[in-house]
Amino acid sequence: MRFVEEYRDAGAARALARAIRRVVTKPWTLMEVCGGQTHAIVRFGIDQLLPEGVTLVHGPGCPVCVTPIALIDAAIELAARDDVIFCSFGDMLRVPGSTKDLFAVKARGGDVRIVYSPLDALKLARSHPDKQIVFFAVGFETTAPANAMAVYQARRDGVSNFSVLVAHVLVPPAIEAILSSPDNRVQGFLAAGHVCAVMGYTEYEPLAARYRVPIVVTGFEPVDILEGVYRCVTQLEEGRAEVENPYARAVRRDGNGAAQAMVREVFQVERRAWRGIGEIPGSGLALRGEYAAFDAVRRFGLVGGEAEDSSECISGLVLRGVKKPGECPAFGARCTPERPLGAPMVSSEGACAAYYRYRRSPPTLTLPRKGGGMGRGDT
Repeated sequence: MRFVEEYRDAGAARALARAIRRVVTKPWTLMEVCGGQTHAIVRFGIDQLLPEGVTLVHGPGCPVCVTPIALIDAAIELAARDDVIFCSFGDMLRVPGSTKDLFAVKARGGDVRIVYSPLDALKLARSHPDKQIVFFAVGFETTAPANAMAVYQARRDGVSNFSVLVAHVLVPPAIEAILSSPDNRVQGFLAAGHVCAVMGYTEYEPLAARYRVPIVVTGFEPVDILEGVYRCVTQLEEGRAEVENPYARAVRRDGNGAAQAMVREVFQVERRAWRGIGEIPGSGLALRGEYAAFDAVRRFGLVGGEAEDSSECISGLVLRGVKKPGECPAFGARCTPERPLGAPMVSSEGACAAYYRYRRSPPTLTLPRKGGGMGRGDT
């Protein structure tokens, strides 16, 4: 499969690993921003190919993981209403709120439906005029255009029984929050290629200059990630701090102008709380005034409350790259995908879920050999 097999080739990966070893003369700590990249790193054993001095830590790159408990509780309250069909991506159903999750509401008879697009939820609104259809609009900049389009169409077509519970967060302010934190140890970033495909990477250029950190736009396959690491450590070794884009097959500097225009039409930037991290200025999206009638919080008069994760859960430290999942005393014992203490254990992009799935036993490199088939222990 083009753009997959060649980017999972073990020979190409080993060649990049050798290039990284030749370049590195001192220890460096890098952070991948996207949870999809985290899963690829852990699944394929990419970190095992790196020299001992290069450490990969995992960032807040999972929008499911950073959705605050107050919004999960709001979703649960809405989903339990008899007049509501609550629509969500599947990841959100097992994310714990303060007392339960959406799956528990569904098990008790709530009409909670998994959809694959906000336009599926809008279609339900058209076919069920006697019900209120609420879509849980979760995601980074990647999913914002489609969610904006659904709201735009609902307003244009007069679909009055459709609304969204908005939980959008933005990547650049999160990177800045990490870099300005007193416990930060990240010296370079692998930026999320799918976010940059929408937004471009001009927003990263002032961050790289201000904080003197290289930021490399990176894809999601092993060769992509190793190329990102190579470019990042090369910059660090040479004393440079620039934004580079080796993921040019999918990303342009200015991104997708039409998608950005749709987001600007429907959403405005606001302050947003991140689960496990806290409030970050200018890090979220909210509906603009002319679209406020489609805001589920406003429509149903929801009142946000205060709630905290389990005192045992160290997800905030994991999401900031301070610790790794295996350093949590509850990991794999009192915290599992079936009984999670925090969101990173249940999301398909959560770091804890990746470690639980792939690292409960000693990790083994799983890159495919030339031509496809997965080969275990192909080092």
